[in-house]
Amino acid sequence: MSSGDRREAAPAAGEVKNGVVSGDLSQRQIQSEPASGVVAPSQNQRLRLNPSKDHKPESYDDMQLDFSPSIFSSLERYLPPPMLGVNREEKVKFMREILMKYLPQGERTRVQRHRDYRQKIITNYQPLHRELYNLHIGNFFVPPFVKAIQDNTEECFRSIISEPSPGVFTFEMLQPRFCELLLAEVENFEKWVNEAKFRIMRPNTMNKYGAVLDDFGLETMLDKLMETYIRPLSKVFFAEVGGSTLDSHHGFVVEYGKDRDVDLGFHVDDSEVTLNVCLGKQFTGGELFFRGTRCEKHVNTGSQTEEIFDYSHVPGRAVLHRGRHRHGARATTSGHRVNLLLWCRSSVFREMKRYQKDFSSWCGECFREKKERQRLSIAATKSELLKQEAVFINQASKRCNRQSQKE
Repeated sequence: MSSGDRREAAPAAGEVKNGVVSGDLSQRQIQSEPASGVVAPSQNQRLRLNPSKDHKPESYDDMQLDFSPSIFSSLERYLPPPMLGVNREEKVKFMREILMKYLPQGERTRVQRHRDYRQKIITNYQPLHRELYNLHIGNFFVPPFVKAIQDNTEECFRSIISEPSPGVFTFEMLQPRFCELLLAEVENFEKWVNEAKFRIMRPNTMNKYGAVLDDFGLETMLDKLMETYIRPLSKVFFAEVGGSTLDSHHGFVVEYGKDRDVDLGFHVDDSEVTLNVCLGKQFTGGELFFRGTRCEKHVNTGSQTEEIFDYSHVPGRAVLHRGRHRHGARATTSGHRVNLLLWCRSSVFREMKRYQKDFSSWCGECFREKKERQRLSIAATKSELLKQEAVFINQASKRCNRQSQKE
């Protein structure tokens, strides 16, 4: 990695940084008793590695659940065959036990407090621009982006998307009017928070400024943004990290500049896929620097030359990358920069990752280790063949010499 990068060390496995759990939660030893009445998944009743393509998941929107209903619908197609025919309540029990492995009791308590906090805000906060709270295609997105999503083919996606560095995709996405409205809404929310003397929860552990958009009513809009617009792209470009099964998100804005955050240390995101869109305003600096995608085991390894890439933000332009793609933000040297972040997550991928040992399809270091093992194996095989060939030639030569002596 470049010694010139102003950054913190990438988080070690299991450490929380930038709202990130660098060690997969599914790998933690969670000491908690199963909830009463829950069907505990046994070794032969875990999720399937491949979905049941012909199975149509049920809707869980009308049920009181600990997690988003869309997560249960997403997981259902991965249930073991015996579970597909049982009633919804039994399916929920089975899936809830799996999901609870990611939330120990302390975390569940924190999530409930946050849910209460969010409800209090939504009950009292009066939105400035209500049109933001529903996804208006024509008012939000630039036409080429809308057309590509509607056509829904890889060819159309690639016609509007650039890949300046492996795994980093950029494209024009948001109209200036939407950026202006969202900036005004965030400013209005922060003003209301100050006037109401209400404590604001920041997006993550590294950003001291910014706001969680889900907290003041934009969760439904962002869900639709993920499901309708980001998931189709991720299905094509990030299938190996659950791009086709994204089912939850964390949406927020971050602010950089004078009297705001200045830069952001080197880190990975708590997401499978991250959408990062600059909203404005006028600024200099603030470039993103990327240094390759890594699994938990290899998060602190060095970067290869081809993995080093710097990106300059442009208002309205989006960057899409894997959450495990190591990155940071350089100092915003003047002005005020605000970015929209959407961390998109897949509960299916996180569960499946528990059963996997090979991440060479997306981890750069795993891929290099695999290639090196293959090279050594080929070299060893070649060496053995050469030895066998030498022995054969030597034996043939001896037979010829004996034959000549007889003659």
